[in-house]
Amino acid sequence: MNTVASETTERPFVISRVFDSPREIVWKAWTERERIEWWGSKGIAIHHAGPKSRLGSTFHYCIKTPDGSEMSSKRVIREAVLQELLVFVNSFSVAAGGVTQHPMSPHWPQEMLSTIIFGAENDKTHLTINWLPLNATEVEQKTFHEGHKSVKDGWTGTLNRLAEHLAKV
Repeated sequence: MNTVASETTERPFVISRVFDSPREIVWKAWTERERIEWWGSKGIAIHHAGPKSRLGSTFHYCIKTPDGSEMSSKRVIREAVLQELLVFVNSFSVAAGGVTQHPMSPHWPQEMLSTIIFGAENDKTHLTINWLPLNATEVEQKTFHEGHKSVKDGWTGTLNRLAEHLAKV
């Protein structure tokens, strides 16, 4: 039985990092198409990206892995408070934009609720990411919780790339 649990699970994955950049610049790195090239772990390249993120919009993008594989994903923006909060549903997608399974993990949740909090600390930004499966089955929730180490590694690599990007801005 593949019962869908409540909208979100109880135990989010949380990761934080302080960046040596003003909050306005970090916000733009997350929300402007022309600045999103940092997204993903080392070796990942953004191949195509949709329009600027804004409330109610869908930001569709395709990443290319070092081995040449391509994976499409999308963010559907649920809430945005300028330079403070960005909430979106992230999922893998087909090229046309429909939601699909993770290409390498069939039991990974189809949708992830991503809450990004941008805190100002003088000329630095304290970024906190909360990540939860959304509308996930019990099996998908279990896969997510058992995969926290892998998730941590992926987010750490992504945030390292963001730090490198911000150092050049």
